[in-house]
Amino acid sequence: MTTSQASLDGRWALITGAAKRIGACITRTLHAAGAHIAIHYRGSAAAATELAGELNAIRPGSAITAAADLLQIDQLLALVNEVVGQTGRLDILINNASSFYPTPLGEITEAHWDELIGMNLKVPLFLSQACAAHLRETGGTIINIVDIHANRPLRDHTVYGPAKAGLAMLTRTLARDLAPDIRVNGVSPGAILWPEHGLTEDIKDAIIRQVPLRRTGDPADIANCILFLVRDAPYITGQIIAVDGGRSIGW
Repeated sequence: MTTSQASLDGRWALITGAAKRIGACITRTLHAAGAHIAIHYRGSAAAATELAGELNAIRPGSAITAAADLLQIDQLLALVNEVVGQTGRLDILINNASSFYPTPLGEITEAHWDELIGMNLKVPLFLSQACAAHLRETGGTIINIVDIHANRPLRDHTVYGPAKAGLAMLTRTLARDLAPDIRVNGVSPGAILWPEHGLTEDIKDAIIRQVPLRRTGDPADIANCILFLVRDAPYITGQIIAVDGGRSIGW
């Protein structure tokens, strides 16, 4: 593939949960590489609007916002149609939106199951399905944000872990089913951004001791891996790359 073919100039990416944290970093990174961005959000309207304004100030007409409750599966096709109606095309889908919280055995409710399985497995499946026809037209790509705990259990996350394990298998399954027109890969973050609540300094220190590089990562580490998979890896599909400072090799 030539450099001009690999360019992201003029390509449109739909990124879920794109207004804050790692999602916002992915958004800025792909935009800086030339992509146009559809910034999906649920409750973060102000942050999404501010981010779109920032990007459009750099390159007019290069960012839009799209609101949706992704758990309302019957609304996903409308979300995709709204985006493509404004952009005229879709080249990249990044399933970044996620739910994460502990569910100790004995305290798990059906609502926990519905949300964690829904956001981390069901939504990526049905959103990918809704985008597939558009991505086929452009020879597009899907990136799923998995988790290193898809392979190794995290204590008291009895629903989250299996949901992400399912997403890992979904990534490989979609890669097989959507080939050769659409590439599908995953990125598994390790300790990148600490959760906003629930971790003591002792727990954080214990986690860092499990990381061979002895530090947390940065959202840019995730974003740059995604950029590589989207732009620079035309012969890679069905793979899940751990971005975790080496933690998953033996903790």
